[in-house]
Amino acid sequence: MSKERVFLLVAAAGLTPIALAYGLVPATTVPMLYGVEIDSVNITHIFRAVMGLYMAMVIFWILGATREPLRFAALCSVVVFMGGLAMGRFLSLLVDGIPAAPLVIYLVLEVGFALLGYKLAKGLPTG
Repeated sequence: MSKERVFLLVAAAGLTPIALAYGLVPATTVPMLYGVEIDSVNITHIFRAVMGLYMAMVIFWILGATREPLRFAALCSVVVFMGGLAMGRFLSLLVDGIPAAPLVIYLVLEVGFALLGYKLAKGLPTG
């Protein structure tokens, strides 16, 4: 199995539990994991929408791992997705201060996935 395929599958496997924690039962999981109370339908709706977005990315990354014509686009989407999350977290560090340790770990992982995804995409014929 190519390193690009493994990378996409690892990215998908890593994002899946986060997506489910956000949207499957947000009133239970979000307060437990992040200390944020889910106290309205609107907030539940937002977290479930985020879960849908994350799961759509997971599906695309799995498709990219299993279908060569989609691989380059899937790698690029990892770079954009993880890079975008990391940029938002960097902004929050500057504006809001340092968050809880798990969120700092997410930042490190997001930067790592964005950089590695970029390197792998550059190595493909269409990159």
